[in-house]
Amino acid sequence: MVRVFYATDRNRTGSGDPREMFGIDNAGLSYGTCDVSIPRRHEPGALESPSIWRLEFRPDPERHVVVLSASLQARDVYFSNLRKAVEGAKRSSAFVFVHGYNVTFEDAARRTAQISYDVRFDGVPVFYSWPSQGSSAGYLHDEESVQLTVPHLRQFLADFFERSSAQDVYLVAHSMGNRALTAVIAQLANEKPEIRGRLKEIILSAPDINVEIFRSQIYPALAQAKRPITLYASSEDVALAASKKVHGYQRLGDSRPQPGLLDGIETIDATGVDISFLKHSYFAEARPLLADLFTLMIKGLRAAQRTELSIVKTGPIPYWILKKPADR
Repeated sequence: MVRVFYATDRNRTGSGDPREMFGIDNAGLSYGTCDVSIPRRHEPGALESPSIWRLEFRPDPERHVVVLSASLQARDVYFSNLRKAVEGAKRSSAFVFVHGYNVTFEDAARRTAQISYDVRFDGVPVFYSWPSQGSSAGYLHDEESVQLTVPHLRQFLADFFERSSAQDVYLVAHSMGNRALTAVIAQLANEKPEIRGRLKEIILSAPDINVEIFRSQIYPALAQAKRPITLYASSEDVALAASKKVHGYQRLGDSRPQPGLLDGIETIDATGVDISFLKHSYFAEARPLLADLFTLMIKGLRAAQRTELSIVKTGPIPYWILKKPADR
């Protein structure tokens, strides 16, 4: 069982079922913890779920990644418990995961626990869940919702740095969640320079962000903060290719024809490591990338030091290719 802390600005539904406690509308911040089961025969990168083909009709903690319970806590109680958890961890560290489009609260809790377990994280796992509709048809809804969440995420992260006591903080965002995280941390790290020393890494995975907007409006503030940034991109990401068609602009997480390179950002091309249909969730599902996250977050190695990567130099700023298992 993995205990994960959460903050969310989803509306409360009044249900006590952890799968239905929160809805898809924007509201004030709520806080608490979730206990999530990891099956004994868990495969790294998998979110084991019931399958009708295996005659499995309900979640089973012995076989599946299941949200067993979810608590609601007052803000002060929450941060007191979070601080105690950090102080009791092997290392004074935490990661905060901001999910992407088409993700429910339950999905976010399960994914956070799986990532923490698979990379053997030795601190406290935390997730921030904004009101994604949790539906593939809800893209436009989610675009509006992720903008509305920015002030709430900013409030949460400001409180987190002030009250958690974590000395090594990793901020991890996926897909559309990168829009909120980059907007917030670019401001926060410059307005509160005292947090910079504790901000160990900003990890942008498959970011669904207009690459030109990132270059001109977001990157300058991030560069000014002078914190390590890792970007994972792929040229096979079907979801980001669809986003480009909708918006007419290349996405930051799409490495076609080659990755967009910026000084101070270590760009990792993960093309070829994801075998799923959309090839969009490789950051948490592909074993080579989980191994790379382990060496980054647990070993503390930069890209040039990690054996999972091979360097590509096509100009003044290099990037790295994530090796497939057969290439190592």
